[in-house]
Amino acid sequence: MNMLTKDEILKMNLGKICVIGCGGLGGHIIEGLARLGFETLTVVDNDVFDQTNLNRQILATEKNLLSSKAQSASERVMVINSNCKINPISLKFDEKFGRKMLSGHDIVIDAVDNIETKLLIEKFAAELKIPLVHGAVGGWFGQVANIFPNDNILKKIYSNSKSGIESELGNPSFTPAIVANIMVSEAMKIFLGKPHLKNELLTINLLNNKFDTVKF
Repeated sequence: MNMLTKDEILKMNLGKICVIGCGGLGGHIIEGLARLGFETLTVVDNDVFDQTNLNRQILATEKNLLSSKAQSASERVMVINSNCKINPISLKFDEKFGRKMLSGHDIVIDAVDNIETKLLIEKFAAELKIPLVHGAVGGWFGQVANIFPNDNILKKIYSNSKSGIESELGNPSFTPAIVANIMVSEAMKIFLGKPHLKNELLTINLLNNKFDTVKF
């Protein structure tokens, strides 16, 4: 039995999603969105693949090392869903281009590993009144939150932080995959008006198999 109705699938076909970051989280997110049926995607990443990405980034292969992550994401999506209109942007998300990148989308997804960029995504999404799905990973651990205009959850989380824990803990193959797919689920639920995380942070501890929420 299909978990989605025909009307819900058709609605997702018309959804416009912007994913910032095409690496560990982003690759799995982009793949999940394409397979769900979202057919207008913008994917943003100014980086290229290197050997260190092969352990956890689903889009990274030995054949596409030094290739654009955004362009590789686009090529992958077209193999999955040729109806998808995907716009790969190989530019840095910053003050100059960020607002324009997000404009016109129904949902924005934060899949970057840089706190400064995360806060900038939250700022522009709030200004444009676009829901934001946030995720972060490090080692065995991850977190997910849905952020709506004026929630400022990332500002609260990262107010005293300069770098994320993944710079210390690294990432195995499974943590980004699990966290990313929870983020895809949350994006779908927001878009379809189903119950979703609100004013809370889902924390994921895969070492001890614990999932908890922190209320805001």
